[in-house]
Amino acid sequence: MSKTKSKGSSGQKKNSKAKRLGVKIFAGQKVKVGQILVRQRGDKFLAGRNVGQGKDFTLFALKSGICHYRTKKRRLFTGSKRTVKIVEVL
Repeated sequence: MSKTKSKGSSGQKKNSKAKRLGVKIFAGQKVKVGQILVRQRGDKFLAGRNVGQGKDFTLFALKSGICHYRTKKRRLFTGSKRTVKIVEVL
């Protein structure tokens, strides 16, 4: 007989909390200084004019104004092109 009882598989089925990622402010909406525009993992959206980027890739407003989104084609290091989404506060 073993000294310790075997543990069931239920200890491995823990579920993590949702991280609430995504766009928080949409195009045309008014923003204040420091307001979060996008929460993301990696740089799906890039910071444009009057937008800062946190260490966890969160985009936030540096000035108050109106949020605006635009796309742009960028050439990558490999030479291929990628369409990027840029967030700006105007």
